[in-house]
Amino acid sequence: MEGFPMHIQDILTRDRTTFSFEFFPPKSDAAADELFRHIAELEALKPSFVSVTYGAGGSTRQRTHDLVMRIKESTTLAPVPHLTCVGHTEAEIAAVLERYAQHGVGTILALGGDPPRDRGIYNRQEDAFPYAADLVRFINAFNRRAAEQGPDADRRGFGVGVAGFPEGHPATPNRLLEMQHLKAKVDAGADYICTQLFFDNHDFYDFRERCELAGIRVPILAGIMPITSASGMQRMAELALGAHYPAKLLRALARAGDDAEAVKRVGIHWATEQCRDLLDNNVRGLHFYTLNHSQATREIYKNLGVKDSAALR
Repeated sequence: MEGFPMHIQDILTRDRTTFSFEFFPPKSDAAADELFRHIAELEALKPSFVSVTYGAGGSTRQRTHDLVMRIKESTTLAPVPHLTCVGHTEAEIAAVLERYAQHGVGTILALGGDPPRDRGIYNRQEDAFPYAADLVRFINAFNRRAAEQGPDADRRGFGVGVAGFPEGHPATPNRLLEMQHLKAKVDAGADYICTQLFFDNHDFYDFRERCELAGIRVPILAGIMPITSASGMQRMAELALGAHYPAKLLRALARAGDDAEAVKRVGIHWATEQCRDLLDNNVRGLHFYTLNHSQATREIYKNLGVKDSAALR
């Protein structure tokens, strides 16, 4: 194994505020080339790291791995692959971890994941990892075994991130139970929390306070997804079940009407103001859901007066 040069703890120590981007694996060679054009534009912003999503039930496992490897080998960016529980055995997860370890990937985002849509009623209890906390625990056990077998006894292995839900987890309407589940993930060994997208910063601040009250002390990165089209907003509402669209945002979008460019300007302005307010209130990090495009994120940086993330280190 080559070691783990970009462990999340190193990144969090280096960057007083992290800036990170999320991509999803392209479905074709043409889409891959287009994505890497956008990645090149975002690389110039010197983000703390970039994450790569993982399809339901591991449906994009190979494409996720290929994108992670291409980012690692052909850019200066530190990739953080997603890994989900659904439909995997312990042996399968161990094989994925071993492969990432051999290529020097330093951090994993461990998620519960969504059941495959083509599997009908899906029983999570039959999975080797019913909950994300189980996956976090397994990754840390993998770290310990690797340290025992490897030449460097004090190596840390993978850093681990987990998801948080400022507006509430759609599968857990009981907000007290939801916080217990998050605490279980952190207690299992998570190094940081990355939140689902939100549009009202009050939801994030309340979530951050509830984490503190629950004894959760790891860094919390805020998930930001700028609205760039009316159809995109509708998809967000479907994917992020329970997404709260503040009335002020809806009024601004209504004024934009059918003007696609005006809708995009409203969305970027709203996200810019979210980020400005979060930075003013000591957010530990901003994580941009890019939808594999670069323009909105680059414009938000420009609006904030940020040349690149390195300037804030």
